[in-house]
Amino acid sequence: MTTQPDPLVIRSLDFCGGMAAPGGWRPDPVQPEVAFAGRSNVGKSSLINKLLHRKAFARVSHTPGRTREINFFEVNKRFMLVDLPGYGYAKVSKAAKATWRPLIEGYLSATPVLAGVVQLLDVRHAPTDDDLQMLDFLAEIACPVIVVLTKVDKLGVRERVERVQSITIQLQLDEEQVVQFSARTGEGRDELARAVVQIVAGHQMPVPPAT
Repeated sequence: MTTQPDPLVIRSLDFCGGMAAPGGWRPDPVQPEVAFAGRSNVGKSSLINKLLHRKAFARVSHTPGRTREINFFEVNKRFMLVDLPGYGYAKVSKAAKATWRPLIEGYLSATPVLAGVVQLLDVRHAPTDDDLQMLDFLAEIACPVIVVLTKVDKLGVRERVERVQSITIQLQLDEEQVVQFSARTGEGRDELARAVVQIVAGHQMPVPPAT
C-alpha cells in the first residue's frame, strides 16, 4: 500500500494577532488568506489543530462563543489561516452578536487577498438560519467556499449517509463537493488540506496601484 504524501506539510506556523473591531488592526494583507467560519460549537478549533498537526494551537474553548476576535496564523510564510469568531450561540448576548456580525462581514467583504472560506457545518444537524445566511453572503461576494461536515465519527454508518445526503440536497451540492471530517480520527484532514492548498494556489493576488 502506497502512502500518499502530506498535501500540507507544516514547516512554520506563527500566530500574528487578532482583529477585535471592524476596521481595527490586522496584519498587512500581503499573502492569500483562507478564513474558517462556523457556529460556535461546530468544532472549528479542533479542526484547525488537526489540519495544522498541532494539539492546541487554536484554542479549544469549553464555552462556545467565547472567541471574539478574528485570529491570524501565518502558515509556511505562504498564506494566512484566519479563524473567524463562532456565530449563532444562543446564550451570547444580543450586544455581542451585534458586534460580531459587522466584524465578520466587514472582514469578508473588505479583504482583497481573501482566497476562500472553509465553511463548517455539524453533520448531525440541519444547517441553521445563521449557516444559510453565511453561505448566502459568501455567494453574494463571489467568495470560493469549501464546505466541511464536521463530527462524522459521532454517527453510525447509515445515519451518516442519510445526514450527508440531506445536507447536500438542502445546499444543492453534490456529495463530492463537501469534505467529511473528524477531528478525532483525522478522516478528511488530507482532503481538506489539499483543497486549501489548491484554493491558495489558484488565488490571484491584487496588483498594487502604481506609484
